[in-house]
Amino acid sequence: MSELGGLFVLKPESVTATKGKDITFVAKVDSSSLTRKPAMKWLKGKWLDLASKAGKHMQFKETYDRNTKIYTYEMSIIKVVDGDAGGYRCEVTSKDKCDSCTFDISKLSPQYLRNICASFRKRVKADAGDLDFSALEKKQEIPKEEVDVWEILKAAKPCDYEKIAFQYGITDLRGMLKRLKMMKKTEPEKTDAFLRKLDDAYSVEKGKKITLTVEVADPDVQVKWLKNGQEIKPSAKYVFESVGNKRSLTINKCNLSDDAAYECVVGEEKCFTEVFVKEPPVTITKLLDDVHTVVGERVDFEVEVSEEGANVKWMKDGVEINRDTAGSKYRFKKDGKKHMLIINEATKEDVGMYYAFTTGGESKAELEVEEKELEVLQSIADLTLKAAEQAVFKCEVSDEKVTGKWFKDGVEVQASDRIKMTHIGRIHKLTIDDVKPGDAGDYSFVPDGHALSISAKLNFLEIKIDYVPRQDPPKIHLDTSLGNKNTIIVVAGNKVRLDVEITGEPAPTVCWMKEDNVLSATEGRVRVDMRKTLCSLVLEGAERSDEGPYTITVTNPAGEDKAELFVKIVDVPDPPENVKCTSVGEDNATVTWDAPSFDGGVPVKGYLMERKKVGSSRWTKLNFDVYESTTYEAKKMIEGVLYEMRVFAVNSIGISQPSGNSKPFMPIGPTCLTVDDVTDTTCALKWRPPEKIGAGGIDGYIIEYCKEGSDQWVQANQQPVEKNQFRVKELPAGEKMLFRVVCVNMAGRSPPATLAQGVTIREIMENPKIRLPRHLRTKLISLVGEKVNLVIPFQGKPRPIVTWFKDGVPLDDKTVGTRTSEVDSILFIRSAERAHSGKYTLHVQIENMSDSADIEIQIVDMPGPPIAVTVTDVWGFNAALEWKPPKDDGNCEIIGYTIQKADKKTKEWFTVYEHNRRPSCTVSDLVMGNEYSFRVFSENICGLSNDAGISKNTAVIIKTGLAYNPAPYKEKDMNCSPKFTAPLVDRSVVAGYAAAISCAVRGYPKPKIIWMKNNMIIGEDPKFLMQNNQGVLTLNIRKPGLFDGGRYTCRAINDLGQDEVECKLEVRGMFAA
Repeated sequence: MSELGGLFVLKPESVTATKGKDITFVAKVDSSSLTRKPAMKWLKGKWLDLASKAGKHMQFKETYDRNTKIYTYEMSIIKVVDGDAGGYRCEVTSKDKCDSCTFDISKLSPQYLRNICASFRKRVKADAGDLDFSALEKKQEIPKEEVDVWEILKAAKPCDYEKIAFQYGITDLRGMLKRLKMMKKTEPEKTDAFLRKLDDAYSVEKGKKITLTVEVADPDVQVKWLKNGQEIKPSAKYVFESVGNKRSLTINKCNLSDDAAYECVVGEEKCFTEVFVKEPPVTITKLLDDVHTVVGERVDFEVEVSEEGANVKWMKDGVEINRDTAGSKYRFKKDGKKHMLIINEATKEDVGMYYAFTTGGESKAELEVEEKELEVLQSIADLTLKAAEQAVFKCEVSDEKVTGKWFKDGVEVQASDRIKMTHIGRIHKLTIDDVKPGDAGDYSFVPDGHALSISAKLNFLEIKIDYVPRQDPPKIHLDTSLGNKNTIIVVAGNKVRLDVEITGEPAPTVCWMKEDNVLSATEGRVRVDMRKTLCSLVLEGAERSDEGPYTITVTNPAGEDKAELFVKIVDVPDPPENVKCTSVGEDNATVTWDAPSFDGGVPVKGYLMERKKVGSSRWTKLNFDVYESTTYEAKKMIEGVLYEMRVFAVNSIGISQPSGNSKPFMPIGPTCLTVDDVTDTTCALKWRPPEKIGAGGIDGYIIEYCKEGSDQWVQANQQPVEKNQFRVKELPAGEKMLFRVVCVNMAGRSPPATLAQGVTIREIMENPKIRLPRHLRTKLISLVGEKVNLVIPFQGKPRPIVTWFKDGVPLDDKTVGTRTSEVDSILFIRSAERAHSGKYTLHVQIENMSDSADIEIQIVDMPGPPIAVTVTDVWGFNAALEWKPPKDDGNCEIIGYTIQKADKKTKEWFTVYEHNRRPSCTVSDLVMGNEYSFRVFSENICGLSNDAGISKNTAVIIKTGLAYNPAPYKEKDMNCSPKFTAPLVDRSVVAGYAAAISCAVRGYPKPKIIWMKNNMIIGEDPKFLMQNNQGVLTLNIRKPGLFDGGRYTCRAINDLGQDEVECKLEVRGMFAA
């Protein structure tokens, strides 16, 4: 956040301006204490930067005095208008310092001043002399603000400041806040919760961060931060800090939405502030360039600014160019920070000076436009022609807009039926058909407005030839690929074009006929196109009526030729007819229909059926494979629901329109006795319970049967059955039997329900067929360890024999289980292994009829690692790797490899390539001086291999071109005379207690050490112990007495000299005072 400081030496003052007069404001800034040049902004109101209004009406000037280091800034308003009245602010910033001041412009019209002066002059006496009103005319005193306004502001919340300022006419908000801040400093408000409150206002530049800090009385208290009355939650943008008594709110990357009122709440007490976010001026980082071009060329003026989304104002010779005035001549384009002004086609009127203005700068460039010279790209060539030929003079010039005229022997050529002049782009052409001797001469083309002429000569060549006409009989050349009898098969709706090549001299006359009708139209759906040697019959959108024989006849004086073609139109068939339901069951119905009246010209392959519930619009397909019969039994229907059926016919061309809906029908259980199923020895019966049941209820049902023609009824069940169905067994095969059912209760037997006709006891045959699910028609891929459970439905009566095979051999694997019911067969593997991969075949058979289906199962696993990973070459910062595919591919294709590298220093692996398809690669961007190892993982559809193939050798990236030349080693002379680095220190010890004195010495060669007491050498006295540890010398005195006191000296001697130190040792008695 910038620091407020007094930078202004001279501030601009408020004035009262006269409309139509000029005024100038001056501000001076002292830069002696600043590290860089200050930036000055002139603002009107709250945020309007006046730099964008620079021009004839508002001018700015800046000067600098090197002696006093004072910058002088001037703002001049030329010919004041009504809109210039209001509050203004000038703001100066330099790095972390800023200062601002406010001033006002009050407008006083000249007529108002004259009226005031006149009224005063009337009231004075004649001898009072002339009154001087010049001061009144020059300046009008600004009315002072009332004290009540500041009392209102002091008691209001910061969020209400702007509303109050607008109400009382205060335009300078920053000046108002500054004054409030000074007033509150003089009258501090006492509070129990805050030791230091927020400042009244803060200022921050857009994109930077700001920190609001308060000090609270209680270090453990929690505070809330509010923005415009809404509580702020901690986030990456808003960071809360609590250190001791200080509570801080940091706002990161401030934008215009952060310009708001903020509150800090502690319990019931609050403190307020307002944050102002300043937008930095937009500067020009890349200036405009001068442009020199020719008429008609495109001109691009490009300028680059400091921020994306900034506004750039374009001007030409002081006149603004905007989207309203640009029209089609100018285009504006923005690309990030780049702004472009584009002139599509430059003209002489575009010459001038072009300006680009931003809020923080401007740039200008000059445009020069010259006339474009006309160039001849292709000249006219001389021609020599014979009679009746065509003469074409063609030239090409550089400007496609240039027009011109053609001349022959200096006379302008006029267009006629034989002479044509064209102008297409840059090409000008003169065409003369049927050249005659009078056309010979000099031809020239003269462009309009250019001193240029392009000339050529036409020479006429006259040749006399005796012409004998040639005669060849006409002949029709048919394409031999049309097949037998020249039959052409066309799908209805397609376009037919029969191209027939014709020869003959003179050109023969062609006649197309269909049966007895002549086809001669040259336009329309059926037409004849004639060329020089090719005649075509065109049928647009072939229809059924176009089918039939066509004849082409060609004649000329030399003869005649004739050919016949047959056009056959094929189409989708008509819808099936007469769709009806013939019988219904409890959950099924039998539907029949008639074949379509027209099969489309090709045989009908079969039918597709759909059904829907009455009242619904959704049709459900009943079969996906083509059904060949015209009788179909629809199953799995809901009893008691009305259904409708429709049928589609299918041939090789496509599917017909749907047939008409059948009459609604309802599956319902039989109200009387019906046959449900028949085999060679049994018969299954179903019936409905009685419509009326007496008070005695029903104990059960008795089923009886007898041969047709006999009245000997045999009871099939010994005990009454409670269910409404029963299978009668042990019936004689081939006999026709009658059945009846009676109800039994305590009152006796009911009247019997009897079949209307006899039932022949024989097996109902149904061909075996496997309904292979769609997802099993392609290869089934499963992972090792997963479960495999395949359910395959089939049909057939009697119950077919089901057999499973694997790879053509009967399935005999205990890990693969199978289970078969009457309608489906299940193959399951509890834990799949790769050995289970292969082709499984399900075979169903009834007597000599059978069906089979193949299922491909592939069990896959993770692949093994690649083998023989080798570094084959090393160059520069690159290494080439090669390897061989893994021995174990996991029973599926290897789809890629992943390569990783690791240097010998860190031994950390990093991925270089993923999904590399080839068994080789080149690793780049290796670091000089490192040695690398590589490893490769193989990958299939299961994923990467568990282990990796590691390279047998390494890649060493050698440092090239670098050689270290060390400075010659100079051995240092270590010899030196003894010198004590730590002296002996005077000590005072107690008698009877061990004492020690020590010092430190250096020297080479190692010096000899001599200890002395009172200048007497201490010999091998056991009372003294002398030690030398790496140059640290210590003299230990065991239980010193009073007589051991004195002056001790340590002397060090070698060949280069000697040195000594001494100290005084005082020994005190044990009871000394």
